[in-house]
Amino acid sequence: LAVMAKRTRRPRDQLPNCYYEGYMEKRSFNDETSQKLWTALCGNTLFFFNDKKDCDYIEKLDLSGFISVTDETRQDRNLDAARFNLRLKGGNIKFTVPNAEVREFWKGYIQAVLAVPTSLNLLPGQIHMLKEAVQKETERKQNSPSSAETSLTHLCHSYSCYHNVSRLEAELLLDREVKRGNLLLRPGSDGSSFAVSTRQDLDSPLVKHYRVIRKHDGGFIIDVEPKVTCDTLHDVISYLVTSTDGVLIPLIIEEPYEKKLSYISSDNENGEKSVQQPSQKGPPPSLPSKPPKPDVKVKGVTEPDNQRRFTLRLFPTSVKSETHLIFF
Repeated sequence: LAVMAKRTRRPRDQLPNCYYEGYMEKRSFNDETSQKLWTALCGNTLFFFNDKKDCDYIEKLDLSGFISVTDETRQDRNLDAARFNLRLKGGNIKFTVPNAEVREFWKGYIQAVLAVPTSLNLLPGQIHMLKEAVQKETERKQNSPSSAETSLTHLCHSYSCYHNVSRLEAELLLDREVKRGNLLLRPGSDGSSFAVSTRQDLDSPLVKHYRVIRKHDGGFIIDVEPKVTCDTLHDVISYLVTSTDGVLIPLIIEEPYEKKLSYISSDNENGEKSVQQPSQKGPPPSLPSKPPKPDVKVKGVTEPDNQRRFTLRLFPTSVKSETHLIFF
């Protein structure tokens, strides 16, 4: 069966590009009745909201397991309504929309974002809108973390106030480490951007989250009004600190380093292990210097007058050799 992921507290403005949206009645294989939900096609995922005005979705359906989308000819009680079936690898889901034209739009956008060839009964202007959606979705995929030249990990691990945590985990971390700082950098919810989370105390703790968008041509944008453009993530943090007169302080958590050398030693008698520290007896003794090499002269080399030369002839069993020794 198709898996309908449920999640709350996900603001709509943090979702991928939205290509088409409207009310649909949704009924999966295991549903007894249909649900009328506001549905938004964002990226290659359908997000479902209880109402058009809601900011947080209640369910989402990933279309990556798409197989087909077909019309359903069975007549609805509402004579103007139109139905279509969405077949995924995990199961089938039935949708009911207000009319046949809206059905063609949904089918067209779903197949467009998935780059599925299709033939639809739409006007030229509507076909142009589908082509724009295809272009935007292609650009979104090209700039996703899996295909980006530089991954988020590579970009931000050098920043000491970066923490690989979720939105909720960031709030808990800022609350726990309030004495160390009140600002941190973290991954964005869409996987290709960043976010800055801050915590300040008013009458009660006040936590805010700011989105930091990565530009296609390099650099970053702090998504506030007015938007702030920065060349690097370091500039993003510096701007937030300086523009608040130092009220915002980056949260830097450095793990402590050991101050003394220690090792685990085993007792030869009972085999018990214990932590030991090296004895402080000063620096280890230096190695003795090597003796100087003897001055060996080769036959034919001229020596000074104050040196006497002797020739020692050695006669091995098979080879006759001659060695010259120099005495001072």
